[in-house]
Amino acid sequence: MRSKERRSLLLHALHAGEVDVGVLADRLAVSASTVRRDLQRLSDENAVLRTYGGAVLATHGPEKTLDQRLEAQDLEKQAIASAAVELVKDGETLILDAGTTVLAFARLLRGRRLRVITTNLALLPVLANEPDIELIVVGGSVRALSMGTVGPLAIECMRRMTADRAFMSADGVVAGRGLCEASLDQAFVKSAMIEQSRDVVVLADATKLGRAEQSAWTALPRSWTLVTNAGPTDERVIALAASGAQPIIAQMGSAPKLAAGTTVSLQR
Repeated sequence: MRSKERRSLLLHALHAGEVDVGVLADRLAVSASTVRRDLQRLSDENAVLRTYGGAVLATHGPEKTLDQRLEAQDLEKQAIASAAVELVKDGETLILDAGTTVLAFARLLRGRRLRVITTNLALLPVLANEPDIELIVVGGSVRALSMGTVGPLAIECMRRMTADRAFMSADGVVAGRGLCEASLDQAFVKSAMIEQSRDVVVLADATKLGRAEQSAWTALPRSWTLVTNAGPTDERVIALAASGAQPIIAQMGSAPKLAAGTTVSLQR
């Protein structure tokens, strides 16, 4: 039995109330150590919570507000933003998604000569007074939890513009599936951003990788760039690279570093 199939059966068994490693091992006809490894992998993906002797299905609370997200992983976001800004060339047109990591990135664009298209209302005070940045705000319905615009108007507006690069955020990034979000409104706007950009850059700290707790998804292009603080030997980074990502590993307190064996293409 393949590990992916085994983990799927484990989730089914946990849903039925079986939480003990020994019981799960007998049910799947594998060793207890194999079950523990699978449960650890599911725990890393935020699908289960480990307990003494077993695990339970993870229950996910309500979506965090923008203020709550601003307080989380702050140093990691700063490192990711510093690595991502190295990709930007003066004179480019950028699409900036909603999200706090993208907001950290936007702060580093001050003083640059750019055109910025964004649905991210939180970054307007950051860039609105920059003399060399042409700031285009995409209209639509305001989603208060993320302070981003969504809906048909946002999608239609986005489809009338093109960009050199889109800098994206997400609640989760999963190999072979794409970007995980809390609502279809967000997913459709992200799809329009990706369609209208020559290059796609996803900014995601390690807690977002492999995370699939939300129900709406946006597919990623065949080739894209991932900027993260997770290490190059992290299984999730390796899986994402195999599915088309070109990882850039953001080093805390130092210059950005490419993951081993990868390159960054600024032209698609």
